[in-house]
Amino acid sequence: QVQLVESGGGLVQAGDSLRLSCAVSGGTFRSYAMGWFRQAPGKERECVAAISSIGFTYYTDSVKGRFTGSRDNAKNMVYLQMNSLKPEDTAVYYCAAAATALVRTTATGYEYWGQGTQVTVSS
Repeated sequence: QVQLVESGGGLVQAGDSLRLSCAVSGGTFRSYAMGWFRQAPGKERECVAAISSIGFTYYTDSVKGRFTGSRDNAKNMVYLQMNSLKPEDTAVYYCAAAATALVRTTATGYEYWGQGTQVTVSS
């Protein structure tokens, strides 16, 4: 059973930074593609960043240059560094794992999900 646990969310002001972490247990972490998604009230869940098993990254346009995804295969951890946060970044952020080496950018491409962590950015 693969389990994902996010941490690092919180309430910050516009322009601040946050680092989200996701601890993965079970399965074979180094072979998984990982994704970070967010969902704001009334909106669909969107992929903000994705990392292939060998570290290739994808970012949605709205976070390019501000967010950086990374993974540590030795620690079974994946991270999302978020800089220059904006109020429109406010959402519940989810970590997800896909049993594939390739990047996946849609929610349906991921089999395993964390419980989510709230990020709130005040103006």
